[in-house]
Amino acid sequence: MTRGRDGNAQASPAKHRALIAAIVVLILALSSAIYAATASDDGTARGPVRVAPGHPRGEGGVAPASTGVWAGAWAAAPAAAEPGTEETGVAGRSVRNVVHSGVGGTGARVTLSNLYGQSPLTISHASVALAAGGGAPTAVATSMRRLTFAGSAAVVIPPGGQVMSDAARIPVPYGGDVLVTTYSPTPSGPVTYHPRALQTSFLAEGDRTEDTAGAAYTERTPYWRYLTALDVLTHEADGTVVAFGDSITDGYGSTPDANRRWPDVFGTRLRAAAGHKGGDGHRDVPRYSVVNGGISGNRVLTSKSGRPADNPSGLSRFSRDVLGRTNVRAVVIALGVNDILHSPELADRDSLLAGLRTMADEARSRGLRVVGATVTPFGGYGGYTEAREALRQEINAEIRSGRVFDAVVDFDRALRDPADPRRLRAEYDSGDHLHPGDRGYARMAETLDPRALLKEAPRAQL
Repeated sequence: MTRGRDGNAQASPAKHRALIAAIVVLILALSSAIYAATASDDGTARGPVRVAPGHPRGEGGVAPASTGVWAGAWAAAPAAAEPGTEETGVAGRSVRNVVHSGVGGTGARVTLSNLYGQSPLTISHASVALAAGGGAPTAVATSMRRLTFAGSAAVVIPPGGQVMSDAARIPVPYGGDVLVTTYSPTPSGPVTYHPRALQTSFLAEGDRTEDTAGAAYTERTPYWRYLTALDVLTHEADGTVVAFGDSITDGYGSTPDANRRWPDVFGTRLRAAAGHKGGDGHRDVPRYSVVNGGISGNRVLTSKSGRPADNPSGLSRFSRDVLGRTNVRAVVIALGVNDILHSPELADRDSLLAGLRTMADEARSRGLRVVGATVTPFGGYGGYTEAREALRQEINAEIRSGRVFDAVVDFDRALRDPADPRRLRAEYDSGDHLHPGDRGYARMAETLDPRALLKEAPRAQL
């Protein structure tokens, strides 16, 4: 102990250093304890969290002790109530959804939906892990993490509701497959699902949520159930762009389990252009991840039947499936072909354009950049008529004029046959004369200029 000029006792420098060191250790210990209590399973029994209708997070969640921003790594729009699940849902079975991550990060969280449920959905156990590969339900053993919801392993989602999990500390690699598994012990239905996943997922009897071997997952399924989003905490992206559309955005006609939908291919191209490994990098290219907001058969104006409606119209779902996505910065709208092709009577040109403008205005009001796509050819497809083709040309002319969107990507010009512009070019056609195949989707991704996503980019056709 020493004394200062005022005569008061002062600690020696060595004791000062010791005190500071002790404080640092205490802070680190407290931080670790807080993270352990909120972001991992501590074995404590807790009752299920009950989520208020319309509340996305329940009672809140805590991010991993890391830096970065949250961005969408994967998404799927809830599309319909799964037939045959009205009474029991998938009670007593584990659902292992397989999804492909479009951005890497150090933490992950998921969103689960009971949009089409008519009764509360109890999820008693959920997990996230990295897939071991090979198209199997096997997980990398060291990656398995139990998901929590406001600190509880269980959550009750009301009919029409959704919930976001707490963050889990898990290294998610760019381009990796992620397994998100849920278990519900009690009957609840119908199941909210996305029917054309073009990705094989798995089902098992009983609670096999944290199984890593995957042997119990004997049933393969082409659907995604309950899961509508995977977000990651990342340094690889500054925000999210949503590809919003119909079956052409959903990827119908592409190779299953290969991630060759045009939003997948564009996400890879955008990443390279922004300067990630393997790309040259440009300062005028945004660092965004890309998530898919397509629903096969979707229209701008019309929903199918049901309460809530199966395959809700683009207008009715835009707020949830675009504006509600994590850290969304831009949207590419590629809708209209089903309104033109499948309306019992010829769709009204002005109403269709008004619907597209309404979505664009909603996006701009939230500060999003809006890119619109021209409607692609469908000559040779069932239902084609000269009147519908004339309407398609009228809609495309207005889109190209720049009076609807901030920028335009001309998918029509990229895919059409130069010898017969009413039809898809043969090498881009999946075979049904409406949906592109893998080469067509790759061509679409090549056509969309990443600079179109920037707010400062000029209003133009790109």
